[in-house]
Amino acid sequence: MPAQTADQTRPAEKRLTVLSGPSGVGKSTVVAHLRQVNPDVWLSVSVTTRAPRPGERDGVQYHFVTDEEFDRLVAEDQLLEWAQFAGNRYGTPRGPVEERLSEGIPVLLEIELQGARQVRESMDDALHVFLAPPSWEELVRRLTGRGTESDDVIRRRLEVAKVELAAEKEFDTTLVNTSVQEVCDELLALMTAPKV
Repeated sequence: MPAQTADQTRPAEKRLTVLSGPSGVGKSTVVAHLRQVNPDVWLSVSVTTRAPRPGERDGVQYHFVTDEEFDRLVAEDQLLEWAQFAGNRYGTPRGPVEERLSEGIPVLLEIELQGARQVRESMDDALHVFLAPPSWEELVRRLTGRGTESDDVIRRRLEVAKVELAAEKEFDTTLVNTSVQEVCDELLALMTAPKV
């Protein structure tokens, strides 16, 4: 049997997992449940220029920032990825992600397609998971049933969702969100599986 190298004997660093999928597919619900049942998974809190929705708190769901502050973060290369979506900008702070990964803590990013593509370019060992709806009709029902956005915003989200669904083949694996518990179990299994 060949001797193990030093790299083979030390514990593997935890992998960064990127969860993406169309708006309304239930990414936030899945992530909230995952964090509840497995608080060891660290979820990166994104920055956004959009206004908080009812019940959202700064630093919990998002870090809410001004356009000027967002510009500064981009200029100083402090974002791992960023994207414009439905008229607002969203981004992932780089420092906290790199810090957790270096400590061996599993990191989960819940981001849009544009951002997922940027992460693939900069961190090629990340695991990219696509969360798909059971059907197009179910996705439409979820988006229109929120009651938090105007018809115009919903129409734009549905147009973007068609593009996002077509990008599924760019991801390493797909999970269909028919049951939050099942998706959480599958996602956790993927996150903790040894790297190949």
